[in-house]
Amino acid sequence: MTNSRGGEPLLEVRGLKKWFPIRDGLSRKYVKAVNGVSFALNRGETLGIVGESGSGKSTLGRCIIRLTEPTDGEVRFEGRNLLELNKGELRRFRKKFQMVFQDPYASLNPRQKIGDIIGESLRIHGLVRDRNEMRRRIGEILEMVGIRPEFAARFPHELSGGQRQRIGLARALAVSPDLIIFDEAVSALDVSIQAQILNLINDLQRRLQLSYIFITHDLSVVRQVATHIGVMYLGEMVEFAPADELFANPRHPYTRALLSAVPGYRKGRKRERIKLRDDIPSPIDPPSGCKFHTRCPLAKEECALRAPETRHASAQHRYACLLVDPD
Repeated sequence: MTNSRGGEPLLEVRGLKKWFPIRDGLSRKYVKAVNGVSFALNRGETLGIVGESGSGKSTLGRCIIRLTEPTDGEVRFEGRNLLELNKGELRRFRKKFQMVFQDPYASLNPRQKIGDIIGESLRIHGLVRDRNEMRRRIGEILEMVGIRPEFAARFPHELSGGQRQRIGLARALAVSPDLIIFDEAVSALDVSIQAQILNLINDLQRRLQLSYIFITHDLSVVRQVATHIGVMYLGEMVEFAPADELFANPRHPYTRALLSAVPGYRKGRKRERIKLRDDIPSPIDPPSGCKFHTRCPLAKEECALRAPETRHASAQHRYACLLVDPD
């Protein structure tokens, strides 16, 4: 698979699976948290991964960089399969990809000063020669995310939520990565602070040619950052498309339901709010056939009997549904 500019994608995920074994009485079952997900991401692009809680999007993000070990599949980064790397090789590779988490306070060591938190990555990867260079580099990274260098002497509890999230981003940027995965990174922030962080993320991407995976349940947020969007439901990617195309022409009924809840999306369109019945089913015992059929407003009897095939609305727009035809 090549990208639009020629050459291989920065990241290519092929048939990625993460099955968690569980005991159900005397039998053994599996929670298929991620089940056969595939996509590609080019350098400088942002893939938004959206879906309700329990859809498997956070597990997918953690599997990509092997914070959680996948069960099967391939994760090719710059052509190299990360799942084949031993621990030493993976450690050397880790500076190429980083993660920013939802709770900036929980992900920062409360006993470390901000400068030590950022400097730890620089030290581990041997990116500075001495203390003077360490101090200078920490100051540069803090300024890059809109934090004054003197904040290096403070502790996380002395910062606001928005400032702590900037520190989480600064820690990720310290090793000059090619890819950053944001796992619900702005969901705990006020709307005004959210906007500031999203603007910063976009600005850094343009300046540094970064690639992002942005995991969120909020399509109104992902619309501000994503070049492409993947919609997940019960461990599977049910729709994947360029962001503009997905918003203009959603094909999967689940995507349509999620979009109908986005403020302002229905304005000027002949679309009503689509309210899904029931909650997302348990991944321990998912529905047969199309996993979405128990909640789908279009479902027919055949949807419970066989899994949906992948259809293409365009060259880059695919979705999994038995009933919705490509236009």
